[in-house]
Amino acid sequence: MLELGTKFLLSYFIGSLMGSMVMGRIRGGVDIRTMGSGNAGGTNALRTQGWIFALGVVIVDVGKGVIGTGVVPGLELPFIAADPQISRVWLTLSCASASVIGHVWPMWHQFRGGKGAATLIGTLIVLAPSLIAPVLAVWLLVFLLSGFVGFATMTAGVAAPLVLGLTRLPNDQPVFIYCVAMSMYIIFSHRSNIQRMRDGTENRVTRAMLLRKRDQS
Repeated sequence: MLELGTKFLLSYFIGSLMGSMVMGRIRGGVDIRTMGSGNAGGTNALRTQGWIFALGVVIVDVGKGVIGTGVVPGLELPFIAADPQISRVWLTLSCASASVIGHVWPMWHQFRGGKGAATLIGTLIVLAPSLIAPVLAVWLLVFLLSGFVGFATMTAGVAAPLVLGLTRLPNDQPVFIYCVAMSMYIIFSHRSNIQRMRDGTENRVTRAMLLRKRDQS
């Protein structure tokens, strides 16, 4: 259990390194949590700081999911022996979960983080790379039809376990359980977006919508 707890915390600490805060330091102290929607994720970074800043945010946030999932579980830590009673698969999934949790509730930044989507993508790059293309395709389709980034992200999150269930069960049951849990977590982290959609105040990128109403001239 010592190995599991230590590596879980290490992945959480890595997940708590917010890409927006790293880029903000590089930019000279910019804190996007005081701008736009107040969220520390890539969407708010794009709206408030532009695409170069947002790209840096996404690279960091995806990268920490990759590291937390693909590197931390295999580390040989001093004074902590590998526990033969712990499944390597579930250890990896625990570390993956910790990196996403760290992104949403980062201890380095007063537990005010992002929504977890980019870091979740980083974990899936390691756990199930074949899911990346269909998940991104679902995100793009829903975004182009609705104009809502948050709604597209939630739908793509739900699509991950559905695609996995149709293509890789029963062989990848642990990863399927992880994807189900993370899809629920992504919906939970977007609860403010859901409320704004109900209230009719959610930001909508109408220019990107395929079926938007054309201005009458």
